[in-house]
Amino acid sequence: MQQPRKTTSILRGMTLLEMTLVLLVLLTLISVGLFSSKKYGDWKLARAASEGLRDVYSAQRMYLADNPTVAVTSLTTNMLLPYLPNNATALPTVKSLTGVTLTYNVTVSPPLLLLNGATYDPSGSSSDSLWDVGE
Repeated sequence: MQQPRKTTSILRGMTLLEMTLVLLVLLTLISVGLFSSKKYGDWKLARAASEGLRDVYSAQRMYLADNPTVAVTSLTTNMLLPYLPNNATALPTVKSLTGVTLTYNVTVSPPLLLLNGATYDPSGSSSDSLWDVGE
């Protein structure tokens, strides 16, 4: 005859401390991911702005090469439109970090981005090629 086996069930589980640590690690990873994605979005805006400025700067130089007697201070947007790459019909649209559309100052070389009449460059450097053409 068979003897009934003794079954021992070992309950293995996580303690409250272990669960708390796991949650803290998950929250830390989520916050790092959100912070990184915000910075990446800011970088994308800055990169798009510098590309737009490069296009306008190229148009400025080509126009001035074709019209060497014209002063940079007398340039207008309409003068540069035929010289924009890809036969663009308007200057490239650029948005600030807060989503406000910026304007171009084409009367200086290299051109600048303006927000409410003031130069816009949140990077703080005119040579980093973010929000400006760079040097």
